Amino acid sequence: MSGKLSGKVAFITGAARGQGRAHAVKMAGEGADIIAVDIAGKLPDCVPYNPATPEEFAETVRLVEATGQRIVSAVVDTRDLDGLKDVVQQGVAKFGRLDIIVANAGITSPAAWDEITPTAFRDVMDVNVTGTWNTVMAGAPAIVEGGAGGSIILISSAAGIKMQPFMVHYTASKHAVTGMARAFAAELGKHNIRVNSVHPGPVNTDMGTGDMVAELGKAMETNPALQNMMLPFLPIYIAEPEDIADTVCFLASDDAKLITAEAISVDQGSTKY
Repeated sequence: MSGKLSGKVAFITGAARGQGRAHAVKMAGEGADIIAVDIAGKLPDCVPYNPATPEEFAETVRLVEATGQRIVSAVVDTRDLDGLKDVVQQGVAKFGRLDIIVANAGITSPAAWDEITPTAFRDVMDVNVTGTWNTVMAGAPAIVEGGAGGSIILISSAAGIKMQPFMVHYTASKHAVTGMARAFAAELGKHNIRVNSVHPGPVNTDMGTGDMVAELGKAMETNPALQNMMLPFLPIYIAEPEDIADTVCFLASDDAKLITAEAISVDQGSTKY
């Protein structure tokens, strides 16, 4: 199969559903083989939405294979660096290389500033910041070793450009990811590895399930003046995961070969308002 990513291999976290699945399927459709991980199970207690399931992860595998590309998948928590290294090793052993990393796994947990517990703060930072760092550290050495350069995409958020009220820990974590992308971009540039962050606004994923809407509503009641901070300029309030995958796939491809250390918003303009 020929495509923008023909002959490349991509390592994607949080691939069971939502944006992670969209990235995997889109990249496979463009000719990439996939190394996929997901926790596919219980998330920290502060998370109010339903976790991904092994069945959803199996569906991602099926969808990737349906494109004709190959996939290595493993249930791994991104907080487990050794587990991530193991699956990257398996993937590189099977596919012979690694070119692309998409650090997509993350959690959110809405709460008013004074309702966030120390445990919730630590869990969000561990998954969103340490987990993202772990993902790069597990995969980047293989890209360096390959010698052909590559592309690393860290999925941040509109909250990593502007900020998001009612989730101090999430905003802090996503700003950290923005800075992390720039810092990695500086040092990995000599290996012709590009590193960028992507900043979606609202996306139609399972993050909206369970008690998520109720929890966000409860937090908003504490300060209604901040409710409209993320208004978009375009008449589309919520993006589909595939919309974000289009941008991620572009950044992974040679079409973006001179783009690095950038924070790319895919947010209908909402961070500018």
